[in-house]
Amino acid sequence: MKEVYEFLKNAQTYYLATVEGDQPRVRPFGTVDLFEDKIYIQTGLVKEVAKQMNANPKVEISAMYEGRWIRVAAEVVPDERIEAQTHMLEAYPNLQAMYKPGDGNTVVYYLKDATATICSFTEPPKTITF
Repeated sequence: MKEVYEFLKNAQTYYLATVEGDQPRVRPFGTVDLFEDKIYIQTGLVKEVAKQMNANPKVEISAMYEGRWIRVAAEVVPDERIEAQTHMLEAYPNLQAMYKPGDGNTVVYYLKDATATICSFTEPPKTITF
């Protein structure tokens, strides 16, 4: 799992896919945090992406870094604890102007039942489950 976190952190931007009804939705994300041995992402509850994840917690993440790419299929689980929100926002101080722990908008999700596949054109795929 730590390798998946490091890959996403190093990539800086990853693409999060959700579902809205029968329509896939994809958008760039940049927040990824390792807290209590779980990978977390963050957004605002007022955003459509949060509404989509709350309605259907199945997501996929994709990113590229140094000629390799990763695909992560997982379920997201909201963590309403202030500690989890604080940890995320301390890792991304630039977000503190928009988000505050416990503000009713900040939401962090951890990845559950995840399968990550790291691929390249020169190496066999590597699968990591967590």
